[in-house]
Amino acid sequence: MTYSIRKAAVIGAGTMGGGIAAHLANIGIPVVLLDMVPPNLSEAEKNDPKARNRIVQSLYDRMAKARPANLARKDRGDLITLGNLEDDFELLADCDWIVEVIIEQLAPKQALMERIEAVRKPGSIISSNTSGIPINQIADGRSDEFKAHFLGTHFFNPPRYLKLLEVIPTPDTAPEVVDFMVQFGRETLGKGVVVCKDTPNFIANRFIAIVGSYLAEYALENGYSITEVDTITGPLVGHPKTATFRLTDLVGLDVMMHVNSNLYPAIPHDPYRDILKGEKSTTLNEKMAANKWLGNKTGQGFYKKVMVNGNREFHTINPNTLEYFNPPKARFDSVGAVRKIEELGERLRKLLEFDDRAANFVRDTTYTMLAYAAYVTPEIAYSIVDVDNANRWGFAHEAGPFEIWDMLGVAETIEKMEAAGHEVADWVKEMVSSGHESFYKDGRFYDFQTKQYSPVPIDEKNITVAGLHEAGKEVTRNDSASLLDMGDGVLLFEFHAKMNAIDDQIIALGHEALARLDSDFDAMVIGNDADNFCVGANLFAVGVAAASGMWDDLNKMIHGLQSLTFNLQHAPKPVVTAVQGMALGGGVEMALAGWETVAAHESYMGLVEVGVGLIPAGGGCKELLRHRINPVMKTANADVLPVLQDVFTQVATAKVGESAWQNKELGYLRDSDMIVMNADHRLAQAKARALQLVAIGAPPPEAEKIYAAGRDALYALKLGVQGFVWGNYASEHDQVISNKLAHVLTGGDLSTGTWVDPWYILDLEREAFLSLLGEEKTRERMTHMLTTGKPLRN
Repeated sequence: MTYSIRKAAVIGAGTMGGGIAAHLANIGIPVVLLDMVPPNLSEAEKNDPKARNRIVQSLYDRMAKARPANLARKDRGDLITLGNLEDDFELLADCDWIVEVIIEQLAPKQALMERIEAVRKPGSIISSNTSGIPINQIADGRSDEFKAHFLGTHFFNPPRYLKLLEVIPTPDTAPEVVDFMVQFGRETLGKGVVVCKDTPNFIANRFIAIVGSYLAEYALENGYSITEVDTITGPLVGHPKTATFRLTDLVGLDVMMHVNSNLYPAIPHDPYRDILKGEKSTTLNEKMAANKWLGNKTGQGFYKKVMVNGNREFHTINPNTLEYFNPPKARFDSVGAVRKIEELGERLRKLLEFDDRAANFVRDTTYTMLAYAAYVTPEIAYSIVDVDNANRWGFAHEAGPFEIWDMLGVAETIEKMEAAGHEVADWVKEMVSSGHESFYKDGRFYDFQTKQYSPVPIDEKNITVAGLHEAGKEVTRNDSASLLDMGDGVLLFEFHAKMNAIDDQIIALGHEALARLDSDFDAMVIGNDADNFCVGANLFAVGVAAASGMWDDLNKMIHGLQSLTFNLQHAPKPVVTAVQGMALGGGVEMALAGWETVAAHESYMGLVEVGVGLIPAGGGCKELLRHRINPVMKTANADVLPVLQDVFTQVATAKVGESAWQNKELGYLRDSDMIVMNADHRLAQAKARALQLVAIGAPPPEAEKIYAAGRDALYALKLGVQGFVWGNYASEHDQVISNKLAHVLTGGDLSTGTWVDPWYILDLEREAFLSLLGEEKTRERMTHMLTTGKPLRN
């Protein structure tokens, strides 16, 4: 049977259910979202459809208003049909996939499955999002056909943003249903999919509940402060900045406590389970929960935001007194010595050579994590790869436990773990004694079932820059960028400067890339493996040059960037950019420096230069005029001012698109540009699109003239800015910057609206940028951003 998901249903409109519905709608799949009828309706309300849908409507409204946004753009909500479980159950009849997200109790879930079976169409897929109830029990009593199409699909919250999707088949689930859901999850939902065994809390939550509980108890037992723990357990060890206690505040202390309390009775066989009830952490959690100090959603948890003399501060709780205080920065000799080491394995190895509080914390908690991974993996997972992927995708860890073990050296770490009193699972010691020295080797992983190496599963649609480097595909490089051969005649232009910030070396290699494209390749892709495509120009280098009065060099550099983006955009052979994460300032300009763009759904693009007292100067203004103004002015008798004011406000307020769809609305992407849900697929899709353009003999984009609105529009924009200054909404320097921006976007002091050569606008961009660099207040803003990471209003 061939499966497809053309319409879906989600039953349970709470935080998770509403998020799943939104994610499906973002993709373009119509969704039915159902929840219960409110209890105790009045007689007048019992026949009122609006009153009967009050719960689902209120939950939908909460989902739609949540930040970060669940909906990629507001109109995606139009794909969600709201209803209740009494009046609208028949809406499930034509759904291809029905997801259950109701209360975590077995009996209600089983009763719901009985009702679903009575209305569903044959062949439709049913899944449960439970994390604490055995999947196989939920379908008890259902027909064989129902059971063959039933499985677990465990999303992580928020479903739009977190990458992990755990798929949990039962012994009765048809293999083809599992295969379809894995493919659908990966390619359509854009997830990293792990197939789990049907065990309590599956892989990710089972693992993190034990490891996280041990970490918290160890910290409290040994007198570590909240700040110390989060300093140690964040990026230093390859984890996000939320680290440990900030993450608990984000998730919710009540959620974490609920997971632990449900897991404890479900794993009586697990020798580590008493960690879930650590005395000090349990006592602290219960006191905080009693005070409703649950984290971000209640305004305070382990952290509390306070205003002191008009400044925002984050105070932390004292676990002993439950009082909040402004903590000093945590400093450790070991952390200071290793924090600039970029490679995680080297950083951890160097860190563990120290003997201070930070190194001891990392040593003990890491050894516990490795020991538990070795113990629990055969129970919960089919391979070590799934455990590593679940940790990386579920919690944004840089590496999973077995990858970290390899970094530290398996055999020598076993010795250190056992010497410290940690028990290492027999299968790991057997692996080493049989001559297998690492968990991963040459693209293979150690299979604890066959006791041999097996190939690591490969997603053919995932091309990585790291893989190209490892395969020796490098053509040339400098300190900030590389050119690589992607195969099939496609060249890759990769940035690898810090934060992928544009500097003179990226610009220089970009011009070389154009020459190589002309002589040796058929097409080019611009992209990289980083979390963020490009955060803009190297602000430090620009600031130093301006402070040193190197105006000729700055003019040359900016002109070089403008020439690069323009020539890439109009290259004689196809150039496709591949965007992900943040593309800010010059990152937007580089994203548009191609014939087309392939953008990951989670791309956040914006021309944000005004935040440091500048305006876009690499073609950003020109491109917004081309994308937003030109189409309007090609219509007879069109009024330019409303859309021009919108564009001006967008740049003047540094508006950033919150999804690839919003990026299109803002003009940072073209309507024709491709959006991919799975960011891992963007390079392969960009390469495929470039080759398609080659195959059809597509001509280069023409150098389109730009509509410049002229003097009247310029004065209108300036008058609007003056109003903000009079109202004390903008400073005098804000006015200087905004007037420069208005000058560029209108074409300056032209007597009337006219079509101009694109280089006319580019020259205005460059002139305004250099002029603003000469302003002392702009340089103050740049310095403040570099030192604090925050904008300055002066």
